[in-house]
Amino acid sequence: MTTVLIVDDHALQRFGFRMLLEQHPDLTVVGEAAHGAEAVRKAAELRPDVVLMDVRMPGMDGIEATRRIVESGGHSHVLVLTTFDIDEHAYDALRAGARGFLLKNALPDELVTGIRAVAAGDVVIAPGLTRELIDVFSDRLPGRTPGQKRQIAFLPQRERESLTQREREVLTAIASGWSNLEIGERLSLAESTVKTHVSHILAKIGARDRVQAVIFAYDTGLVRPARPAPRRAAGADRRGPDALPAAG
Repeated sequence: MTTVLIVDDHALQRFGFRMLLEQHPDLTVVGEAAHGAEAVRKAAELRPDVVLMDVRMPGMDGIEATRRIVESGGHSHVLVLTTFDIDEHAYDALRAGARGFLLKNALPDELVTGIRAVAAGDVVIAPGLTRELIDVFSDRLPGRTPGQKRQIAFLPQRERESLTQREREVLTAIASGWSNLEIGERLSLAESTVKTHVSHILAKIGARDRVQAVIFAYDTGLVRPARPAPRRAAGADRRGPDALPAAG
């Protein structure tokens, strides 16, 4: 059973989310909050598995609320909802510790799938935006000034050479958005073995999580980006959310 706290300053929006989630027996809405301060208080009180967080709210916004919930050390994971695709709010939310973000007009099944994925520890990204997220994060890594594309905090060539051939295959798969189960199936490995490889990769390249590992794969040329799609407004893409499973 996955418990969810809904945070949005619009009562009608909260009602709609509740009605949707209550249709699924594995999801339980344990509370609602109308602003960031209330979200922080209820997250501590109710200890939900997932906090479904709006960004723009009066008073304390969703970014600050996310930061405080994460810094509290509780087990709740935050899934942020945003109106636009990659903007400063999305970046700030992930930097604050959110496990991912979806567009506010995501299809019902996309939202439910995203909540389940975040509850399982995965990092969920709005449909088709993984490449754009990488572009945003790659310009903001420590030690890099805006516009620099190849100078990152770690030493990419040396760290890449420290990876075994199998670890490179796994890292390439991670950069393609595959889950541990999918990597295991495609590389004929047990899922537990894949988890071990992922842990070793993160340690060797000095990455905090799989999002940074994906950036590393692109920055070092291990994976080549496809031609970038034009910037979209919310609702322009209706594929399912891209999930980057958590380390291990």
